[in-house]
Amino acid sequence: MQHLHTFETKEEAEETLLKLVGLKRLASDRDGTEVIYKLFGELTWRNLYAVGLHNLPELKIILSQRESGDAYDSSRHHEIIAALENVSRVLGLTIPAHWR
Repeated sequence: MQHLHTFETKEEAEETLLKLVGLKRLASDRDGTEVIYKLFGELTWRNLYAVGLHNLPELKIILSQRESGDAYDSSRHHEIIAALENVSRVLGLTIPAHWR
């Protein structure tokens, strides 16, 4: 399991925890006088999407538009893919071919 994200509210952290698949857990920690909530889970694109990281929700919309033949922002699509290439190298994930 990897640390996926840190939340400031317990409610938001618990809501996101329910969206993850596989092994997962939520840990609370004190940061000065405030409590923060650290979300841990399996490092997968699915879980990163569930947390809303790396513009994956936006990419899903763009891919849906492209697939249906609607106009989509091609330059934004390339920006997201370029960023995901960096993320994939760091995290050891492979970008699915249909995202490109």
